[in-house]
Amino acid sequence: MSFGFFNVPAPLNEPVKEYRPGSPERQALKQAIQDFRSTETDIPMYIGGEEIRTERKLRVAPPHDHQHTLGYFYEGDAQHVKQAIEAALTAKEKWANLAWEHRVSIFLKAADLIAGPYRARINAATMLGQSKNAFQAEIDSACELIDFLRFNVHFATDIYRQQPNSSPGVWNQLEYRPLEGFVFALTPFNFTAIAGNLPTSAAMMGNTVVWKPAYTQVLAAKVIMEVLKEAGLPDGVINLIYVDGPVAGDIIFNHPDFAGIHFTGSTGVFQAIWSTIGTNIHKYKSYPRIVGETGGKDFVLVHESADSDEVATGLVRGAFEYQGQKCSAASRAYIPSTLWPAVEAKVKQFLNEIKMGGVEDFTNFINAVIDERSFKKITAYIDEAKQNDQIQIIAGGNYDGSKGYFIEPTVLRVSDPKYRTMCEEIFGPVLSIYVYEPTEFDAILQLIDTTSPYALTGSIFAKDKYVVEHVAKALQNAAGNFYINDKPTGAVVGQQPFGGARASGTNDKAGSALNLYRWVSARTIKETFVSPKHFAYPFLQAE
Repeated sequence: MSFGFFNVPAPLNEPVKEYRPGSPERQALKQAIQDFRSTETDIPMYIGGEEIRTERKLRVAPPHDHQHTLGYFYEGDAQHVKQAIEAALTAKEKWANLAWEHRVSIFLKAADLIAGPYRARINAATMLGQSKNAFQAEIDSACELIDFLRFNVHFATDIYRQQPNSSPGVWNQLEYRPLEGFVFALTPFNFTAIAGNLPTSAAMMGNTVVWKPAYTQVLAAKVIMEVLKEAGLPDGVINLIYVDGPVAGDIIFNHPDFAGIHFTGSTGVFQAIWSTIGTNIHKYKSYPRIVGETGGKDFVLVHESADSDEVATGLVRGAFEYQGQKCSAASRAYIPSTLWPAVEAKVKQFLNEIKMGGVEDFTNFINAVIDERSFKKITAYIDEAKQNDQIQIIAGGNYDGSKGYFIEPTVLRVSDPKYRTMCEEIFGPVLSIYVYEPTEFDAILQLIDTTSPYALTGSIFAKDKYVVEHVAKALQNAAGNFYINDKPTGAVVGQQPFGGARASGTNDKAGSALNLYRWVSARTIKETFVSPKHFAYPFLQAE
């Protein structure tokens, strides 16, 4: 066997295609959409080397056209969870012992497959299954997932290169072992890239994984597995199951070989998981790694020195792209009274120009929210606001769930900065605005820092650099990703590592080496070349 220190290809962020009329990527994407709509896709579980189908078939439908059937997936039970764990543990030794350069090459190939022959397919699956427009799908299921795969290979290589110093007569080495046991990846509906990154980042470091995606993301999850299998991922390394959360949790969090969880989802679920792990801590071989990103109540702070057009653009894009269903979406804004008239006029103008409808029509900026449960939750906030005479509906406020789960981009102006839509995560196209007097600016900083338990993203719009520096320091714990004169969404792998603290998660920064460190357990090895043959040290000698 040959050995060497290998340099992996230098990662570059995948260019975002524009999908202009007449472009080849637009034509390919429209064809892929038509292919998915004209067939009913069969979506099995993948456990070990088997495709698993059960008698319980669940229907998949586009959120913007919920009477249309895209396909069916097969729901498993406790036995399938056990089977997936056993497959992961069986595959572990060979996978962990595979030379790292051969391991990471699988994910480099997966990235190239997504960038090339699978690009239209994975984007179309995300558009239809999760109701994302073409641009939002492109930056997510194609570009960000490609970036995760390529940059994580680069970060992994850098980690493996980091070695301790050695003193004379000693050689010190640091091994980066995978965790002892299996990793559980629990992924959300809103980003196909997250659904792909959570299992693959752990697997890249030599771990084997049980992966449970959100049921509303299974169509794109199937495409991810198709890519990984074509890229050469061995059977059992990542096992994809569709099982009810409590059923899966009851098996996984009681298993002695549970080594860690990679999670994106709600704060409530993550806290319940953490509590369960704590209760069961005596059952595990090791202390499990708990890595989670759990949402936010993301703020936009506007200073009177800001440009009103820039603010309005940041608010509309930050709050309403992908229907506000981003953990980082702008959800509460604080705007000075001196700028409010100009910002209000521009926001209304933009929202009057925006079209809403299905993803098949590329002129639609707004599509549907993910499902009926989300639709009812979001519209309940809107209905309550309509009944409150202290709230002014600046724009939107209408909705229709008859064909698809459509909710207009809704802007609320509140008189109480602690009103519930300023505090609670809504996860939909609702932006709440509090207009303040410029003399209250420092008090607003304190308000922002204490209104919400979350600390994921936030932004400041200001031209005054002294103000920017003051705000950045005052709100240093209020957001893990902080933006200056930009919307609080759109973190790019390798450029803005993503994650927040407080109720927003463990801040382990997906898209950086910080995240990958969580999936290794280091072993220090010291080799002494000439060992001493007597216990005595020089200081013991007599005068």
